[in-house]
Amino acid sequence: MSRLRLFGSLLRGYSLSSSTSPQLSRKILNYRTMATKSFRYNHTMIRVKDPKVSLKFYTEVVGMELLKEEAFESFTLYYLGFDHSDGALTAEQKTAERFKREGVLELTWNHGTESDASFKGYASGNSEPGKGFGHLAITCDSVEDACAYFEKQGVPFKKRLSDGTMKDIAFILDPDGYWIEVLSNTRK
Repeated sequence: MSRLRLFGSLLRGYSLSSSTSPQLSRKILNYRTMATKSFRYNHTMIRVKDPKVSLKFYTEVVGMELLKEEAFESFTLYYLGFDHSDGALTAEQKTAERFKREGVLELTWNHGTESDASFKGYASGNSEPGKGFGHLAITCDSVEDACAYFEKQGVPFKKRLSDGTMKDIAFILDPDGYWIEVLSNTRK
């Protein structure tokens, strides 16, 4: 059965319009079976032009840790994540656990892009043509403090707390122009 037909059969009879009852939405959104009970959202991959610049940003500015680097003939993969173990895990354990954990960021560097003057960078997914991918997101105790920190680090903002109607979120930009949403970890 094709994936589209399978998905359609799962949703047959359900409507996710704005008038959908909360109970119906929960039923659809919590559809776990024995076949899917071990599934986890593990990582998101984005392509980067210059790994030195991107790794510096994600480790030194955002505070992620490089979990693993895998070099191939024409590209290199970098897996990053936040360490919330308070030092309980060794570097080897973190590497071994990278596919069991959630919230991993995979940076893919196609060799040569950093020095190719004709390469204009990757599309962030937030402009036409072909809007698609939107953003990454990090949560924190205080969005205000995080924004002040990012400002001090010279990180460009796409949306500051004072911009727009949503005053409790901000968006910063990574070196490749990908949007990173910054929001409170206590948001309801």
